[in-house]
Amino acid sequence: MELLLIVLLVLMIGGAIFSLEARDLLSAVIAYGIVGFGLVICFLLLQAPDLALVQIVIETITLIIMIAVILNSTSEEVKSGGRAKSAVVAVLVFVFAGLFLYFFNRVTGSLSAFGEHTMRMSKAYIVPGAEMTGSANLVTGVIFDYRGYDTLGEATILFTAVVGVLTVLRLKGRK
Repeated sequence: MELLLIVLLVLMIGGAIFSLEARDLLSAVIAYGIVGFGLVICFLLLQAPDLALVQIVIETITLIIMIAVILNSTSEEVKSGGRAKSAVVAVLVFVFAGLFLYFFNRVTGSLSAFGEHTMRMSKAYIVPGAEMTGSANLVTGVIFDYRGYDTLGEATILFTAVVGVLTVLRLKGRK
């Protein structure tokens, strides 16, 4: 598992570096997607399917919105790019999608079966959870007490994504 994590992290770092060095904005956004979807697989490898679910939903929505904004706002770049460049991008997208599906299939095989209860970590939260957090609802107590920083981080990511998209759309509307 460690070797697979290392390979994924190297792929994610490569995607981040390519995103910084890309000549056109669309390639940079697609490379940014490599980092996010690689993180989904890392979460699945580390037995955190709840985080993987949140990450894949946010990553997909953000990627679709960013690609739509780029395609709507940069018509000159699309005209001058040519067919060769779009063919290379299409091949890279298919290669990445194939790698993502391969790793996703491999990782989800290691998860416990649907409906099977594994209580290795949750006993410490379920048994004394209500008394320790002072909350009447155990889910609320876990989210805001035990995982407060995680919840704050997820809310910050959502807020930042929404502000970024609104900023780009607002700049486009002023032209």
